[in-house]
Parts: sequence; C-alpha cells; structure tokens
Amino acid sequence: MKYLYEEVAYLKGLAEGLEISKETKEGKIIHKIVEVLESFADAIVDLEEEQADLIEYVESIDEDLADMEEDIYEDEDEDSDEDSDFSYVEMECPNCGDLVDIDEDLLYNDEIDVICPNCQAIILSSDDDDDSYIECTEVCDCDDDL
Repeated sequence: MKYLYEEVAYLKGLAEGLEISKETKEGKIIHKIVEVLESFADAIVDLEEEQADLIEYVESIDEDLADMEEDIYEDEDEDSDEDSDFSYVEMECPNCGDLVDIDEDLLYNDEIDVICPNCQAIILSSDDDDDSYIECTEVCDCDDDL
C-alpha cells in the first residue's frame, strides 16, 4: 500500500505548500483530514500484512489436509484391492438356513471343513469326495444326511 502513503504525503506537502494555516477553520479541517487519511493508510497496511499471514496459514492447513486425505483414501484403496482378491460363494446352511459367504478357494480345499458361524454345523466337510455333497453332522439336531 505504498501508494496510499505517497498520496497522503502528497496531500500533506500540498497543504504545507499552499501555506494552509492550522489556525483557520478551513486549515484545521484540512490538516485533520490528512491525519485521518494517514491513520486509514496505516490500518490498511496492517490489514494487508495480517491477510498475507492468514493466506500463508490457510495454505499450510490445506497442504496438511491434502496429505491426510491422501493417506486415508490410499488406505481405503488398499483395502478395496485386498477385498477384490477374494471371490465369495453364498451357501445356505442345511441346519439353520442362514446364508453364509464362503471364500471360493475353500470350496476346492479338501483339508478344510466349512462351518456355519450361526449354528456351528458343517456345511462342507473335508471328508467329502464330491464338493456338491453337503453333510449335516452331530452338531445338528437332525439325524438326516442331505
């Protein structure tokens, strides 16, 4: 705001050059107007400095927020990539009728029993030779094999 100071200094010089006396009514008001203008120029310069500090501070916060967003959304992307590596098959438990999501890789693993999380009945047994054969075990209340 250098130009405001220059303008106020010009008005001061003009008032002195025109030999406007501070003793007359008109002179008093003109000198007071110049003083007020000088105060306005000082206030505006102070506001500009504070605004520049605020802009710098907001930019710093914005950069920090961008870093945080990158970290958060990067983690979500990694989680979604991990989830997409699995393929699930939905099966109904022969005992309780609950729908269970089973990792497709477990369907073809002959060493793992797939157990219902609700009633603990075996949905797929590792003893079965045929993957489509589902056995209801002793955990079940029924004595029938499906």
